[in-house]
Amino acid sequence: MAQENRRSFIKTVGVGMGAVATSGLWLNKLFANTVQPVGEGVFGFTKEDIQKLLGIALSKGGEFSELYFENKISSSVNMSEEIIKSSSESISLGVGIRVIKGDQTGYAYTNELTFDKIKHAALTAAAIASGPSKMSVANLNEIKPKVQTYDMVSPLTQARLQDKIKLLKEGYDAAKNADPKITKISASIADEIQRITIANSEGLLVSDVRPQARLRVTATAEKDSKLGTGSGNAGGRIGADFYMNVETPTEIGKKAAKEALALLEAENAPAGEFPVILSKDQSGVMIHEAVGHPLEADANRKKQSIMWDKMGTMVSSPLLTIYDDATIPNYRGSLNIDDEGTQVEKTMLIEKGKLVGFLNDKLSAKILNHKENGHGRRQSYKSPPIPRMNNTVLAPGDTPPEEMIASVKKGFYAVTYQGGMVNNAGDFTFSVNLGYLIENGKLTRPLRNATLIGSNVQILKRVDMVGNDMGFFLGTCGKAGQSVPVTAGTPSLRISKMTVGGV
Repeated sequence: MAQENRRSFIKTVGVGMGAVATSGLWLNKLFANTVQPVGEGVFGFTKEDIQKLLGIALSKGGEFSELYFENKISSSVNMSEEIIKSSSESISLGVGIRVIKGDQTGYAYTNELTFDKIKHAALTAAAIASGPSKMSVANLNEIKPKVQTYDMVSPLTQARLQDKIKLLKEGYDAAKNADPKITKISASIADEIQRITIANSEGLLVSDVRPQARLRVTATAEKDSKLGTGSGNAGGRIGADFYMNVETPTEIGKKAAKEALALLEAENAPAGEFPVILSKDQSGVMIHEAVGHPLEADANRKKQSIMWDKMGTMVSSPLLTIYDDATIPNYRGSLNIDDEGTQVEKTMLIEKGKLVGFLNDKLSAKILNHKENGHGRRQSYKSPPIPRMNNTVLAPGDTPPEEMIASVKKGFYAVTYQGGMVNNAGDFTFSVNLGYLIENGKLTRPLRNATLIGSNVQILKRVDMVGNDMGFFLGTCGKAGQSVPVTAGTPSLRISKMTVGGV
């Protein structure tokens, strides 16, 4: 496999006011239910302009060039101590220019959308290469995404500020009124709508409009100087009616309070090696960290992941099938196209225990001679795309979760998490916020301050029961200085033996 030797040229051209001054041209189009025909012009540029700029980016000998236009409106409201603490709205507009030569990437961006400024950025990105231009730009061919995974009927971005505050207060009050022991609450609601257009030297021209929203409530309970903090959240690429018809702010607030109150009764977790059951819902974070990241193609083509040489081999229990699927409607990590314009698809990663695929972006797919599968993602136009997860799912099995619990004489049941990490060798740690002791086949005492420790390959092979239930975890994934929205899903899982770190 090729070892990457990447130099990255990142330069800002123009001034910040350019985003605000120019973005008004596109505000009305961002709320359209369908993508505007790009043939009418791309962010104020004709197809001919775009082809010229792509050609300029190739002029120093690059093999591939790309323009990524983005216009995004984001807003948030935060509430604590019974009052609205802050409200903000931001607008960003810009274009990123990428040039690839071999395994090297040049990248530049500008938030001033004039031909000259983009030309300047294109020449900066082109500096990755040197020599005469050998590649020509193909005629641009406008395509449409093959799927529609977003609810565009009533994006939350269109809602009035007072309507968002009403949702926020509903969640806040639900947590506050759950129990007198709830002493502190914070709540937030955030939304955005993003319009992108991608053009590249291979002739691709495609646009997408993406909504995103999330409502979160955090509650702290207090009793006899002991504190417990819980949280609840819900959202995705949804419409405003989600918070009336699917999961209400009241349900989110009550969920936060319930966890906080349970932690007041929790004892410190015992340390040792036990059978461990991961409950559905938040346990998707372990699949995301311990399985998803090691299967991102950039780490594998650089031979940095423990999985780089295991394609086609058994890496887990045969009970496990894991895939990434951006086509699931309305989820936080759902997409119509990725940030390189590739059509997304359900990508099988581990099938009945065997490693069968990686999460590929365009560059990694080329180097590994793999198929592109829609996992090139970026935080914004200021960032180059890299392989990332979308919606990572461990498929359900046949075992009722009650049967799993009944099978354990003494063990640990993990419910919610504070965070986790995994290194390239596959070693991970996860901090459990709330868990329960399993004694003689029953959940008994609530536990806190537990850490799950292990190696991904070792633990995957120790899974001996897979639940017939399913839960999903909404997350924001950080990698290489970039953050993107993701979802991770898993049924309940029983791990025959795992190290639990306690106090």
